[in-house]
Amino acid sequence: MLLILLLAFLFFPSGTLRADSKPLDIYWIDTEGGAATLLVSPSGESFLIDTGWMVGDRDAKRIYAATQLAGLKKIDYLLISHFHADHVGGLAALSKMIPIGKFYDHGDTIEKENQQWLDSYKAASAGKRNIVKPGDVIPVKGFHVLVVASDQKIIEKPLNGSSANPFCANAEKKAPIGLENQRVAGVLVSYGKFKYLNLIDLDWEKEMELACPVNRLGMVTVYQSSRHGAFDGAGAPAFLNAVRPQVIVVNNGPRKGMGQVDNGVRSLTPPGDEPIPYEKVAYLRMAEITGIEGIWQEHLSLLDSDPTHNTPLDMIANFEDTPTCTGNWIKASVQSNGKFTIINSRNGFIKSYIAR
Repeated sequence: MLLILLLAFLFFPSGTLRADSKPLDIYWIDTEGGAATLLVSPSGESFLIDTGWMVGDRDAKRIYAATQLAGLKKIDYLLISHFHADHVGGLAALSKMIPIGKFYDHGDTIEKENQQWLDSYKAASAGKRNIVKPGDVIPVKGFHVLVVASDQKIIEKPLNGSSANPFCANAEKKAPIGLENQRVAGVLVSYGKFKYLNLIDLDWEKEMELACPVNRLGMVTVYQSSRHGAFDGAGAPAFLNAVRPQVIVVNNGPRKGMGQVDNGVRSLTPPGDEPIPYEKVAYLRMAEITGIEGIWQEHLSLLDSDPTHNTPLDMIANFEDTPTCTGNWIKASVQSNGKFTIINSRNGFIKSYIAR
């Protein structure tokens, strides 16, 4: 009986349920160190953030499989956060598999090494493209999508009376991690009490702008780790402790993101100002956040596979680094009252939470 119930949860699209019981569904699709997150509203409209790598159409096929699991005939809204290969590479193939309605992005300012990805995007989005700025709303019916960062700018006005952040005092400042990461179009999704923050690859320097001296975002329910959990160039403690997520989902790859060490990240803290020491291990830094209730990973980090530096195995979707990796996903189903359940498709492990 338990197996039957689990299969029903996994494979029956939300459209088969009564209209008043439909949840907001969020699929974190494994793109092995790329990024692709599919949101399906209670209204049935869909919103995809990024399309993973090109790599033999692997990621496009995985995204398409998730759309079919969700019962979709098209993707209504697509946000390409920025023009790096791991975020837009799968678009050309995906656009041939399923119709895409409206496209959103940060604009045309890029470095020459990213030109092919901008060109690919322009070809797929012709006649349907929209450039967003902080404060814009992407009009998905059923939940609220607010652009909080885009093209090196962030929202000016703090949300919901967000207040001074005590964690800013003596917090370390770091140099930007490449201009394209700073141009990321990041979003805050709200559905009742539930708030989902996805800043994609936004770096430490921009996180500090969002969090210091005033926390402009307030607290969130679920945070998708920036830079795939590579917390040399992101994961500023002053930022993490400001947004105080209940749950974190790490969209890492087996050898990308979480566990990475980037010795090229420079501190900009003025000489003579000693910054407050902070935990260097990404998982432990996340686990220190006040009120954290769960950390989920797309992959076991093979860069740092120490069990104490990764979340419990039940909450990791993929273990291997092989051509035959099945690409298991993580899914959240969110009810209008703030209750939400997260499931690991690898093993059916389920955990429930209530949005604060």
